[in-house]
Amino acid sequence: MVHYIALYKLKPDVSDEQLEDMIRSSRSQLLKIPEVLNISSGKRITEDTMWPFYVAIDFESLDKMEMYQDDPIYIKFKEEVVKPYTTSTQELLYEMEPGKDVKYS
Repeated sequence: MVHYIALYKLKPDVSDEQLEDMIRSSRSQLLKIPEVLNISSGKRITEDTMWPFYVAIDFESLDKMEMYQDDPIYIKFKEEVVKPYTTSTQELLYEMEPGKDVKYS
């Protein structure tokens, strides 16, 4: 199982209300994609956190994650929710099953 984490830096003019909408949108929209097994998203707790917004998603495999990235719902989310409000992204991938060779993820 693959755990994907996307960390986002926000544009300076993004309000708390807009950030709350981003969190709600990520959960409601991305859960509609069949390849998504689990999703969480949220905002930073302390001001010194470098990445104020994150989305974390579990997939069965890297192949399922690629299917997710081609899904029209994800593309719309990225264009309407992510791009207008963020300046940069850090993406991380982890294999969650102990003992599994990552080349088979």
